Parts: sequence; structure tokens; C-alpha cells
Amino acid sequence: MRLKGSGSRFVHGGATLQEVVIPVLLINKKRQSDVRKVSVDIISSGSNIITTGQISVAFYQCEPVGGKTLPRTLRAALYSTDDEQVSDCHELQFDLTAEESRDREIRINFLLNRKADALNGQSVILRLDEKLPGTSHYQEYKTVKYRMQKSFEVDFDFS
Repeated sequence: MRLKGSGSRFVHGGATLQEVVIPVLLINKKRQSDVRKVSVDIISSGSNIITTGQISVAFYQCEPVGGKTLPRTLRAALYSTDDEQVSDCHELQFDLTAEESRDREIRINFLLNRKADALNGQSVILRLDEKLPGTSHYQEYKTVKYRMQKSFEVDFDFS
């Protein structure tokens, strides 16, 4: 006897919602006390004297990014003591995940502009600034002082 829906010829009516939908869980961690941005250091060469129209500076990311260590974006430039920019400005992204410490070093060349010629014999400041979240303002992160000791002025301004 053949009866509809019974025995070995049972026909399923289709997929139900429970069989089609896969649940997805999102975890939103409210505690921020153990999450921090990566630390960055300025590696100064043996001398903090600028004698040419450009200077090469190395920046070192202290630890790899990952887990509870977040990346950091900084703006770097040279400034006079009265807060006037005397070099080109670089936006630096410190998001390196390399375990080897030498792979987390970034070297940047700063080109001095014509305003730097007037500062011969004076101090200039290499400043790293970090953008405040949700604003267009920057706050100072780290600074290093250099002394300008150029023997002659540049006749051509490339900046």
C-alpha cells in the first residue's frame, strides 16, 4: 500500500528557518583598560646637530601590533622654537606586526625649507603629534631637540 508521506518514500516539505539561518555572535568589549596604542621612540644618531638641508631620522615601534596593542598614526615635522614649521611634514603609520625588532624601524628624510636658514645657530624641535580622536586638532606625542649648524645657506629652495 502506498500512502503519501509514509515509509521509505517520505517527502520533506522544505527547509525551515532553523535549518537555514546560522546565528552570528558579536562580542563588544567595553573594558578598555588593558588595550593600548603601540609606543614609538625617536632614534637619534650620535649627534643632534643639523649641518645640511636635510636630516634623516629613524623611528622605532617598540612592540608589534596585535592582540591588545593597537596601531598609532603620528605626524612628524621639524619646528622652530616659536612653533613655525621649518621642514616637510610626514604622516607615519605605525602598524607593523613583525616580531623582529629591526623590521619595526622606519627611516624618514626631512627636507628643510628656506625658513630654516634663518635659524642657523639656534635650536629646532623634531615633534611627533597625534591627532585627537573625532577632531582636527593634534596633541604633542614626543619631541627631540636639534641644533642648526649650517656652514652656508642654500641658494635653491626645493620645498
